[in-house]
Amino acid sequence: MLETLTRGFKDARNRFRGVTELTDENVAEALKDVRMSLLEADVDLDVVRGFLEQVTEKSLGREVRTTTGGKATKKGKAGRVQVSAGDHFTKTCYEELVRLMGEEAPLPPAQGTRVVMLLGLQGTGKTSTAAKLARHLKQQGEKPLLVAADVRRPAAREQLRVLGEQVGVPVYDRDGQDAAAICAEGVARAREQKLDTVILDTAGRLQIDDELMTELEEIVSACRPDHSILCCDSMMGREAVHVAKGFAERVELDGLILTKLDADARGGAALAIRHATGLPVRYVTVGEATDRLEAFRPEGMASRILGMGDVVGLMQDFEQVVDTEEAEAEAEKLLQGKFTLQDFLSQLSTLQKMGPLKDLVDKLPGVSDMMPEGASVDGGELKKIEAMILSMTPGERERPEIINESRTRRISQGSGTSSTDLGGLLQRFGAMQKMMAQLGSGGAGGLLSKIPGLGKAFGGGAGLDPAALAEMGMPGGGNRAQVRAARLDQKRKKRKQLRKHKKRRGKRK
Repeated sequence: MLETLTRGFKDARNRFRGVTELTDENVAEALKDVRMSLLEADVDLDVVRGFLEQVTEKSLGREVRTTTGGKATKKGKAGRVQVSAGDHFTKTCYEELVRLMGEEAPLPPAQGTRVVMLLGLQGTGKTSTAAKLARHLKQQGEKPLLVAADVRRPAAREQLRVLGEQVGVPVYDRDGQDAAAICAEGVARAREQKLDTVILDTAGRLQIDDELMTELEEIVSACRPDHSILCCDSMMGREAVHVAKGFAERVELDGLILTKLDADARGGAALAIRHATGLPVRYVTVGEATDRLEAFRPEGMASRILGMGDVVGLMQDFEQVVDTEEAEAEAEKLLQGKFTLQDFLSQLSTLQKMGPLKDLVDKLPGVSDMMPEGASVDGGELKKIEAMILSMTPGERERPEIINESRTRRISQGSGTSSTDLGGLLQRFGAMQKMMAQLGSGGAGGLLSKIPGLGKAFGGGAGLDPAALAEMGMPGGGNRAQVRAARLDQKRKKRKQLRKHKKRRGKRK
């Protein structure tokens, strides 16, 4: 996703390695890479020029000084470099990207029964987006209703009924060609049942024409929608901007949904459509499944474009599919060395619920920089591991050491893999299990207890040490005052023990 944009910004950032000042020359060279990637991503030329001008103006003349944590050395020598010229350049690009894409604008909570009209050309994924939006609102505690108002496309209403069943949202549908009347009846039904949101799935065309616009105007007149949201195909690039402007000439729009963003290697629409149309991007779809709709976050998008990942987005994905208490219990088992292949299988299932593996990797900070040019993440490897574990008996998953030669043949045949694949899985799992047991074990045997400052935190007996936790940056360390108090208390106890020791030695003498 957005590989074209990311490549240009990564190349630009690499030009500043070892550089301590942003000058006309090095900024201009770096922006050549950015300009090329923006144009390749199909961003409008005027938008590109404005972006480059802003970055140039805010970057030039910034000198990066080395520091020693606020104290100068005796000889006046420079200390550890805390920020680089590349960091300043990247920060400037990040701020301008966020400014270009605008602010977050998801739908606010419903007040009474509101009407949301989705419109757009054929092939933009409007019907599936309607179901995804309904599921999203349902997860937020609302009671939505889908209205099948696409009376032109064959099987469009049947498609919406199937999707409605999948997401557990009712669908209003009836035969007839009067889309405005169907929408009005759906809105009336929702108000009778005191539902929160009505989502109108309207018809599209291969191109904007007067017949389509007349039908949409009739729906607007009959239903007075609170929100009219245009679905745009991300892969259309600059053409998406022209489509948005064409619809806005006849229908008052108040937001956009960019679809198929996961398949868009360029990213021109995501970057420039807000600037070009003045309309906020409310949501993006990043896959075919009904759970693959996300609120558009300019900060997260800018961070991913710059190759810095998106931790907030990753945690939101994680929270959607993981039970917190269950995750904590699994982590405890892992550190005790009691983690089994059955537990590993449940974690693989969690990963697959979070979406394509490539999307997860893109959200991890720094990982994109470690990936070779053109490298791809193979999600099929997870499927292979899952197949091998599913081909095992419950006993084999609990105690993989019992897997002998005959069991290996049975598991390999059942999973369609080789004995080498199975041997590699068991070897890696055993090494991970042993390492985590060594890390988590208490007392003198635990590796964590051997690290200075962590003896009490992981040594058992004495309980958790707030000072040690604070040194690690772990929760439970308390604020600074609490940490200082804990340290003083430790020192007092040590002095008291030392006095007792000296007193006992004196008595022996």
